[in-house]
Amino acid sequence: MTTFRELEYLVALAKYRHFGRAAEACLISQPTLSAQLKKLETELGVQLVERDSRGVILTEFGVKAAERARRILLEVQHLKDAAQESRNPESGAVRLGLFPTLGPYLLPLVMPGIVSRFPGVQLLLIEEKSDALAASLRNGEIDAAILALPVVGEQFVHEFLFEEPFLLAVPKTHPLSDRDRISLASLSHEELMLLEEGHCLRDQALDVCSLSGAMERPTFRATSLETLRHMVGAGLGMTLMPKLATLTGDSASTTRFVHFEQPCPSRRIALFWRKRSARDTLFRSLASHIRDAVTPVIDQCGADGVMPSAASPDD
Repeated sequence: MTTFRELEYLVALAKYRHFGRAAEACLISQPTLSAQLKKLETELGVQLVERDSRGVILTEFGVKAAERARRILLEVQHLKDAAQESRNPESGAVRLGLFPTLGPYLLPLVMPGIVSRFPGVQLLLIEEKSDALAASLRNGEIDAAILALPVVGEQFVHEFLFEEPFLLAVPKTHPLSDRDRISLASLSHEELMLLEEGHCLRDQALDVCSLSGAMERPTFRATSLETLRHMVGAGLGMTLMPKLATLTGDSASTTRFVHFEQPCPSRRIALFWRKRSARDTLFRSLASHIRDAVTPVIDQCGADGVMPSAASPDD
């Protein structure tokens, strides 16, 4: 008799196309994964996987079976969520995705309050780039994701959380560092250091470049915001930084965060989940808590991107 675990193994193999990585994702050994898929093939009476030295290829039926298995497992998850919602809406595990240019700066602001407000909820945090998070949410691998708008997906619903302005990070020796505020036109013909491909912040920064007449520095692409921060602090160039990212770090003596004149460039952040999720009430409550925790922090930041000394997120 086919089990849900066997379906999970098939879905994992379809995703990773590699027995070792699929087994690792399923927390089992590679021989166990191979044996269970052989068993599934025997039960179904049809070949699912072609095995050779070059890797794993799913047969035509295997591809269709993996897609059906994914839908079945998603329905099972919906059933479990509905049962959890019926027992206690504010309890149980929630797999929450965040993208890396937001997670490290958002979580310290909101997690203490979430733990206090939702003591029965166990947040399992997954950090991935935005496209990967959207795919994981679509496939049922995570329950919700915090993403930058817009996100394409008719199967998603979302709650707006906050709008986060961008600041210009420049070395304190740069001529623009003396300005209280600058216009986008001030960036005309300037070169900005940007993140590598795949980060949504890179796409947003390129939009700013297009509007302002700035250019990407062609000889450098960073893997993280912290790399960009340290490059600016070393006097090697300028970049755009989301406001929450300017509240941390030890670069204040070497870096100046300059605000833009209105309308300033920004990104809009929202919490997404699937339309059919049974935990809609919980996700809306989580969104409300995050929004209430972050909005005052963004509003209270001073011109250097630093919280006034007498203020705190709870004020």
